[in-house]
Amino acid sequence: MSETTAQEMPERPEVARIRERFPDAVREVITFRGDTWVILNKQYLPDVCRFLRDEPELSYRFLSDIVGIDQLGRRQPRFEIVYNLYSFRTFTRLFLKVCVDEGETVPSLTGVYPGANFPEREVYDMFGIVFEGHPDLRRILMPDDWVGHPLRKDFPLGGEEVVFDQGTLGPSIAEVQTPHPGESFFGKTGLSSRE
Repeated sequence: MSETTAQEMPERPEVARIRERFPDAVREVITFRGDTWVILNKQYLPDVCRFLRDEPELSYRFLSDIVGIDQLGRRQPRFEIVYNLYSFRTFTRLFLKVCVDEGETVPSLTGVYPGANFPEREVYDMFGIVFEGHPDLRRILMPDDWVGHPLRKDFPLGGEEVVFDQGTLGPSIAEVQTPHPGESFFGKTGLSSRE
């Protein structure tokens, strides 16, 4: 996958507006296959989002999703948090990204986008990233007594054995038969029983 830097393509108007309004906020801009990622210094995240939401020409009013990424052993800082914004005015999508290391916090966006509440809880639950100012930061997917955060790359694999009805354990991964992706009820793709 090759990435195109902002120097090779014309910069999107949203990015230029962010740079103009917050000169120290943007660390890097990456464009790939028509999508743009703006890597921000984390302290500017709420202000940049508020600007993108409230500017009438931009109107990024929909926070579609928040995703955590663990880059353990690949990049520093270790964690990336990606914010997927959508504008119903321009029908365009913009990805914002902030990077944090172990033990660092990220400003919560719940004050800008109330819909950030559950996605931030998911990222906290799966990666252990703390969102500073979140009104109710607690587990949302895992049980309250679960130890650790399962989407971290250093989370131990294996888990617990599952006992089924007749006292048998679940099949190991080696025992599971994976069908050919082209197989279906009628046979392999292109050779159905009706032919």
